[in-house]
Amino acid sequence: MLIALSKEYSVSESIVTNIIKLFEEGATVPFVARYRKEATGGMSDEQLRSFHGRWQYLVELEKRRVAIIELLKELPDIPPSVFSAIQKASSKTELEDIYAPFKKNRKSKADLAIELGLLPFAIALWRDGQGQGEKHFLALKEQLKEPLEFDTAISGASDIIIERLAQNIATLQQGKLCLQQEGILCSRVLRGKKEAGEKFRDYFDYREPVKKCPAHRLLALFRGKKEGFLKLSIELEGELPYSLNHSLYVTPFGFPEVKDRTSSKEKLAWLTKAWQEKILSKLEADVLAELKEQAEASAIEVFQANLKDLLMAAPAGAKRTLALDPGFRNGVKWAAVDEYGQLLNNGVIYPHPPQNKSAEAEAVLAKVIQNQNIDWLVIGNGTASRETEAFAKQMIQQYQLNCRCVIVSEAGASVYSASPVAIEEFPDLDVTIRGAISIARRFQDPLAELVKIDPQAIGVGQYQHDVKANRLSEALGTVVEDCVNAVGVDLNLASASLLTYVSGLTQRLAQNIIELREQLGGFSNRNQLKKVKGIGDKAFEQCAGFLRIRGGDEPLDASAVHPESYGLVKDMARAVKQELVQMIGNPEAVATLKTATLASAENRFTLQDILQELAKPGRDPRPEFQYASFDDAISSIEDLQEGMTLEGVVTNVAAFGAFVDLGVHQDGLIHISQLADRFVKDPRDEVRIGEVVKVQVLEVDAKRKRIGLKRIL
Repeated sequence: MLIALSKEYSVSESIVTNIIKLFEEGATVPFVARYRKEATGGMSDEQLRSFHGRWQYLVELEKRRVAIIELLKELPDIPPSVFSAIQKASSKTELEDIYAPFKKNRKSKADLAIELGLLPFAIALWRDGQGQGEKHFLALKEQLKEPLEFDTAISGASDIIIERLAQNIATLQQGKLCLQQEGILCSRVLRGKKEAGEKFRDYFDYREPVKKCPAHRLLALFRGKKEGFLKLSIELEGELPYSLNHSLYVTPFGFPEVKDRTSSKEKLAWLTKAWQEKILSKLEADVLAELKEQAEASAIEVFQANLKDLLMAAPAGAKRTLALDPGFRNGVKWAAVDEYGQLLNNGVIYPHPPQNKSAEAEAVLAKVIQNQNIDWLVIGNGTASRETEAFAKQMIQQYQLNCRCVIVSEAGASVYSASPVAIEEFPDLDVTIRGAISIARRFQDPLAELVKIDPQAIGVGQYQHDVKANRLSEALGTVVEDCVNAVGVDLNLASASLLTYVSGLTQRLAQNIIELREQLGGFSNRNQLKKVKGIGDKAFEQCAGFLRIRGGDEPLDASAVHPESYGLVKDMARAVKQELVQMIGNPEAVATLKTATLASAENRFTLQDILQELAKPGRDPRPEFQYASFDDAISSIEDLQEGMTLEGVVTNVAAFGAFVDLGVHQDGLIHISQLADRFVKDPRDEVRIGEVVKVQVLEVDAKRKRIGLKRIL
């Protein structure tokens, strides 16, 4: 395992040992990536996340290998070649492929034939051919368990040969490779399902090489199959894969190897029958299962990448914000929050039909904006968003308000508003008002607010409902954890939801931190964390560096410097005769340390991180805030015309392109071929969620709600 991981990640075996030891001791990926760089050789959090997953996979692989060997030892006549293949298997799939022929739930025709005593007859037929069959039958007839006719014996012996051929490892591996490399994935509509399965009409009679079918298309095909509209199969030219036509002397396991070339036609006939009756159906099912697994993995990777971009989107920051959750008949819900996301006021206005109380609504909001010194008025991008934007801009102009207006994503706000977290935060408020609060807070800090929502409900995935829920949930959880720890958390402001994702903390520990924070009136230093019930030395080590305390007793508590390095930092300050407080946030003072400190190679990574942190304490890795200006004349898909140039915000990135919000309640698609003036392999190399882009409208299909776009560079 050490050698395999060392080669795969291009690091020494000693580093592999260090990393595994840290994980076995309970260290988290964010902690190891940030504070144990000397042990890892400076591996990034993404590399360590991959390493952790691969290490766990190899551990499970070895456990399964041992289990399969023990199971096979209980079976008779298993040749050494099978055990050798198991020892060489490098994946769970390969292991299961080798073991699969020996798993039986019921007796086969071959098993019954062997019980009758026909195995020696089958071996003789394989060796000498059916021309000698009668002679061998007469010689072995007396040894059979019960009287048999010659034709019955031939049939039973053939069943044994065919089953043993179907268990041949080399044949199975070669056949599977043929399906993967040369197979054609075919999809056909099931009889009587055309009308009901209209949405899958593109796949009613579809063919594509297995090796070329992209993940998003595979997931669409498997969804059609799951919903009972499509039948999937893999086809090859000819009765037998070309590469197996030359495998006429494949030896069934338990049979002596045949050196001569007699009876080749009979062997080919047996092999063809084994392929058609047993091997093909099994391998087809295996390959389809693997394709689905790979497609799911690809979909999860897309979701993870999009979620990371969304969570790491630029925060507007500590700005007083008034959020509007737009609507027509039921009114526009509004909520004003202060710089820290605390609710100031809320209500409902009715500026749109059928009430049309726009003057009254303007007066209400203008008063709130003036009284609460609101910096930003943000509008959720749902129903009536453009109408509400027009109303808001008119109000700002009429009342000459010092406030800017912008439309923002409201994805997930409705999920939060009905969640236990929202109910606990605002038990006396209507769900719609909670939604408005969430929109405001998300504008201020996307990460802090979105962690309160199940990542699967945020809606930036590709075919997310077609992948295993537990696998998706686990994968997305790691993304949230990495993002939260990359940004850091204000210990005195963070919600329990946010604290739960901090390295080393659990939901229970997060709640205990909140309780002690309320008792203390706020933490004044990181050491007080040790007073939290359940936080021992290990948990403190894992979490302390990611928790920030601003304006506390210890200046370094506001930075990402770990408490274990405080002594080192103070020694560094004394070495250059500087006061620590004067050095923090002073790049020129920090520069005086570089020459002396970095000469030591032992803790080079730690020193570099400390110097960066001292220069810019608590630095936020997220980009600067930006927003799109939607065209006031464009508010619905009917307003769009081919050739228009517009500004929009990327809302989702898939394998085939990027979706863009133009402010018309229907995202447009920039196909991968329209993202750049060159070949693009991965759309995320060009655009990310939250990015403001300029586009040209290529096509508008209002009936099907489809908008084709081209990115303007």
